Amino acid sequence: MESKITSLRAKFEEELSKIDNLGELESIRVSYLGKKGSVTDLLKGMRELSNDEKKAFGQKVNELKSSVAERIAQKTQELKELEVQREIDSMPEFDISMPASLERGSYHPITLVQRECERIFKSMGFTVEDYSEVVTDYECFESLNIPKHHPARDMQDTYYLENGQLLKSQTSAAQNAIYKKYKDALINDGVPIKAIFPGRCFRNEATDNCHENTFFQMEGVMVDKNTSISNLIYFMKTMLSEVFQKDIKVRLRPGFFPFVEPGFELDISCLICGGEGCPSCKHSGWLELCPCGMIHPEVLKAGGIDPDEYTGYAFGLGLTRLAMMKYGIADIRDLNSGNLKSMSQFTDDE
Repeated sequence: MESKITSLRAKFEEELSKIDNLGELESIRVSYLGKKGSVTDLLKGMRELSNDEKKAFGQKVNELKSSVAERIAQKTQELKELEVQREIDSMPEFDISMPASLERGSYHPITLVQRECERIFKSMGFTVEDYSEVVTDYECFESLNIPKHHPARDMQDTYYLENGQLLKSQTSAAQNAIYKKYKDALINDGVPIKAIFPGRCFRNEATDNCHENTFFQMEGVMVDKNTSISNLIYFMKTMLSEVFQKDIKVRLRPGFFPFVEPGFELDISCLICGGEGCPSCKHSGWLELCPCGMIHPEVLKAGGIDPDEYTGYAFGLGLTRLAMMKYGIADIRDLNSGNLKSMSQFTDDE
C-alpha cells in the first residue's frame, strides 16, 4: 500500500511540472483531491488492512493529501505571478518623460459650476471654506435648531456610522463651526461673516429624475448688524445672472427650515422645458434651487453670536441642480453615473 502512495506522489509531481496555466492546475487539483480523486481512492483499499495498519496508512494518506494541497497552492502563486509578468511584458513601451495630453479629459459639470459660483462669491467678498463629509449629530442637526426626535429630521434621513457619526445630509452642518471661527473678528473688529462652503451631501431616499442619494450643495452665510432679506435676494439674483449670463425668472415662496426664520424657497423657472413642465421639474415648470432665510436666533446663539445685536441670512444652493439647468441635463442620475459619453461633452479651458 505504501508503494501506491510513493507512486502516486511521483506521478503528481511529474504532472504538476508540466502545468503552465491556472485552468490545467484546477483540473489536476480535482483529479487528485476531488471526491473521486486519486488520493481519495487510496482510502478505499483500507478495508483490507488491520486496525493498526489502517491507522498508519490513513496518516500517510493525509500527509500526501496535505502535501498535494500545499504544492498546488505554491504552483497557483507561481502561475499568478507568471501571468502578471506576461501582462507587463506585453505592454507597449512608452516614454514616461513625455508630457501628458491635456485633451484626454475634462472637468465634471458640477466642478465647473462650483468653481464659477466660488469665483462670483469671492468677487462679492465671501471666503470659501471646506468641511468634512462625516460629521456629528450636533453639527448636522442639534446646532441647527433640530433637536432629537424633531419631525424635520424625517426629511433628511441619512447614513449613520457605527461610532454615532453620520454622512452630512446638508452643507448647513458647517454653520456652527464657521460662526465660531469668525465670531471674534465680527464682535471685536466689526468684520461681517461672509462665507460659502460647498460640499457633497447624502440622503437615504428614492432616486428619480430630480432626486439623488448623493448630491452637491453650496451653503452660504452672511452675519452682520442690520442684515435683511433684501441682502439675500440681491446676492442670489446677482449670482444666478452671472452663472447663466442672462436674467433668470425666480420666485420666492414661504418654506420651513428649523435653522432659519423666516424661511423661503427660491425657485427658478425650469430651463429644461422653458417653464412648461417636464419630469426634471415634476411638471410644475419650476425647480427648487435655493432654500434660504434669516438665520434663526438659536443657531446664532449656538455659534456664540448675540442674536439681539446681529442678524444674518443663510442659503443652501443646489450645485447639482444648478449644473442640470446650466447644461441642460434632464436626469440628475447622469451626473453620478460615470458615463464618459455623457460627461465628455463638458469641457473647460482651464
